[in-house]
Amino acid sequence: MITAALVGVFGVAGALLRFAVDSWFAHHSSIRSVRRAGHVALHWPWATLVVNVMGCFIIGLAHGLTGRLGLGAEWQAGLATGLAGGLTTFSSWTTATIRLLSEARFGAAALNVSVNLGLGFAAAAAGIALAA
Repeated sequence: MITAALVGVFGVAGALLRFAVDSWFAHHSSIRSVRRAGHVALHWPWATLVVNVMGCFIIGLAHGLTGRLGLGAEWQAGLATGLAGGLTTFSSWTTATIRLLSEARFGAAALNVSVNLGLGFAAAAAGIALAA
């Protein structure tokens, strides 16, 4: 019962944090878009990248801290499944990549995939190392 409660509470916190990050980027459209010749603004999924990297860091940190601090598996589930799960988004990342491909921005799509994976792995490793 405690695990479900922690996942729920942290899940709400993660979703609200995701909403805050999305809102911040939406209100800073110059960061959200890439300008090209002819003054056409092209979308780049910055908010998705930020929340996914943050989530990977949180999961790495939760993995390291729960063992080090002697917290039970329910806390790891709350932080990893709840907080990071509510914060991160595989579906938005996939949709953004498909959108870049549909715009024939193949390099940008490949960059989106590689940067999300590379920074995600690095953030998870940093979280684990920081907790050690």
